[in-house]
Amino acid sequence: MKSLVAGQGEDFLAMREAFRTGDATRVTFYARNLQNHVLAPYVEYYQLRLYLGTTDIGTIRAFLARHHDSLVADRLRGDWLRILGKKQHWALFAEEYPKLNNKDDDLICYSLQQRLAARDREASDQARLLWFTERDMPDSCTSIFNILVTTGQISSEDIWSRIRLALEAGNTRVARHISRYLPVNQVLNEQRLKEIARDPQHYLEKYQHDFRSRVDREIALFALSQLLRSGTNQAYARWHKIHKQFPESDQSYFLSTLAYRAALKQDPRALGWFLDAANSKRVYPLTEAKLAWKARVALREGKWDLVMQCIESMPSAMQQADVWRYWKARSLKTKGELVAANEILAPLSHEHSYYGQMAKEELGVMFSEPAANYQSSMQEISDMQRVPGIQRALALYQLNLRVEANREWVWTIRNFNDEQLLAAAEVAYRHGLYDRAINTAIQTVSQHNFNLRYLAPYREQMREVLRYQELDEAFVYGLIRQESRFIADIKSSAGAMGLMQLMPATAKWVAGKLGMQNFHNHLVTDINTNLRLGTYYLKHVLTLFNNQPLLAAAAYNAGPGRAKQWRDDMRPLEGAIYAETIPFNETRDYVKVVLNNSMYYANNFGHQPIPTLTQRLGTVSPKQ
Repeated sequence: MKSLVAGQGEDFLAMREAFRTGDATRVTFYARNLQNHVLAPYVEYYQLRLYLGTTDIGTIRAFLARHHDSLVADRLRGDWLRILGKKQHWALFAEEYPKLNNKDDDLICYSLQQRLAARDREASDQARLLWFTERDMPDSCTSIFNILVTTGQISSEDIWSRIRLALEAGNTRVARHISRYLPVNQVLNEQRLKEIARDPQHYLEKYQHDFRSRVDREIALFALSQLLRSGTNQAYARWHKIHKQFPESDQSYFLSTLAYRAALKQDPRALGWFLDAANSKRVYPLTEAKLAWKARVALREGKWDLVMQCIESMPSAMQQADVWRYWKARSLKTKGELVAANEILAPLSHEHSYYGQMAKEELGVMFSEPAANYQSSMQEISDMQRVPGIQRALALYQLNLRVEANREWVWTIRNFNDEQLLAAAEVAYRHGLYDRAINTAIQTVSQHNFNLRYLAPYREQMREVLRYQELDEAFVYGLIRQESRFIADIKSSAGAMGLMQLMPATAKWVAGKLGMQNFHNHLVTDINTNLRLGTYYLKHVLTLFNNQPLLAAAAYNAGPGRAKQWRDDMRPLEGAIYAETIPFNETRDYVKVVLNNSMYYANNFGHQPIPTLTQRLGTVSPKQ
């Protein structure tokens, strides 16, 4: 790779900042020294982008041709299409849009505008699909929605459905904006929404007899949903007093919302409320999130027939997710339908994932991976290092522009075959980009390298702290791989730092326990310090939970108090069911990945015997 010569890195960063602030003079100044190095396409992009609205088509197309199939070309084409869409230059837009790879909602809506103008009959149906979201949509979508509402292709019930989605997500501004498509007397009252945000209980007491109109009922349902966030009992008590003022469809909707919120709080009444919602004469359809939690509650309660019923009522794409294929197979096994169960488990067992491993164990197959890792040749690695996109990504990493570098890397490898992916992963590994190496290696389909998928850097530093804390090396590596992908100086949006992603308060507490003098937070990204602190804390939570890896992983991610709270009140839970019913999406995924990682690390390290994933999950004792 051509490294940036002295001064070029600083010039590039200065030019990038000048572009960000719109200073065309400075962009031109710094560009003079950056014409021939590896990031030249970015230099050209910055120069051209500042004048894109007035640049002639020939110049733009020359840039796109010169940098064909590059990220900067796709980025410029997207910028150009946005300008063409705003100006409604549909002929040119229609010619360029199919060549674009990265399409966001803004450009998708411009494309739909162009297709509607061309009387494309399928455009309206596709536009309708964009309507049903809780998110605010770009201005380019507004004109399409206006047409669909005016022509009756979006009905008043569709409008209310989207209002509910927005209110459920707490997006009151979006809900109020959408309500303007309704008659004037049904527009959501901004003052009442603000009252609910301040005190939903007070609002419901104040207006408890004022639910005559649809808009009044919808606002009341929103107030109830807000009340649910702080406590199930208060909301249910208030609902019990007013529910007769609501039609059966609304009652079904609220009961399913009540059940969903109760499920997230591990409230044992959740299943009963889900069933009550389904017993209404007019059942309100469950969202995918509610369907998933109805299935999880049934799973936690051991209602296998209901688990099966829930899964079969999911949209087909949702049913194909590995999680629901696995639990459907388990449901079939409880009914003695082993052939049908195995027809699901057999293909699932070939997937290198948590559920793939669980499927193997259900079939009685021990842990296995391909007999030999594919090893890239020196020629393949050398060729990969000469790929322009890889060179640009490495240069951007060199400048500590990690976000831009990641984008360049992901773009470059997007169409690679297995051999190319593994060569790229090897290049990343050799440059100390452990996260890129792992994320690239895991994309292979038939040729694999599990040493790259499950990298184990820093083993020398690790050995001492592992010996001191008497920790399982495979478990610790499985956790670090998920926490940081071995990026030593990483800092999360929440403030967690370093390889083992320690929060400042946790790091300070552990430092005190270890008697570390003159400890400061900036030390947490030091590899040796981070490993010393992190392994102490991991040992602490393992001890709290009787050396159960599942509960320790949950505690490490979400805190010991929550890990304890998520146990059943009275009964022991199969570890897989405990993991599946963790209310936090991040923690639920986290514990599965950490324990599955541990299997591969144990194999790579030659540990014998290797506990099964089922053994690692164990059985979770009740609270009492």
